[in-house]
Amino acid sequence: MTTLLHQNIAKHVALSDRETEQFCNFFKPQFVRKKQFILQEGDTCTFEAFVTKGLFRVYHLDQNGFEQVLYFAMEDWWITDIDSFTNQRPSQLFIEALEDSEILLISKQDKDLAYESIPAIEKLFRIMTQKTHVALQRRMIDYLGKTADQRYIDFSEKYSSLAQRLSNIQIAAYLGISHEFLSKIRKKLSIKK
Repeated sequence: MTTLLHQNIAKHVALSDRETEQFCNFFKPQFVRKKQFILQEGDTCTFEAFVTKGLFRVYHLDQNGFEQVLYFAMEDWWITDIDSFTNQRPSQLFIEALEDSEILLISKQDKDLAYESIPAIEKLFRIMTQKTHVALQRRMIDYLGKTADQRYIDFSEKYSSLAQRLSNIQIAAYLGISHEFLSKIRKKLSIKK
């Protein structure tokens, strides 16, 4: 299970074999069944997780009970509620498995120990946090400046393998539109081809 984590770490920072093993030993494996929540609104997030198998959605319910998907996480992606995890406050998010999944969990306490014992780990998480911030900024700019049609096209092109694993309802919740409107977009695009 840790092979994918080793590869993910190596994409961001250079650790010795000993440091990589030491860091990976902080993680606990967990199997998660489809439709199982690993975090619900109101709970305090006590983990960061690395997905080794499966698919998750991270979402919020608005005041009308509609899902607003922040992101999906598949193999080789990280998931958490960073606000709840960092500040140890109740979460506003839900994290649900969309498929039977396997994850590696690290607790806040163990992450802090990793920072102390392996200095390069702080660099690893700084780099990942910066990349996440860039992705969220781009997503916000796209949401504010592009039509729903263009956002759907961009999502389908950028995440083609992910899009095939999701329902129209899930994609629509990510794009911030109704699934009926997504169906109209897809129909219109298929006619243009």
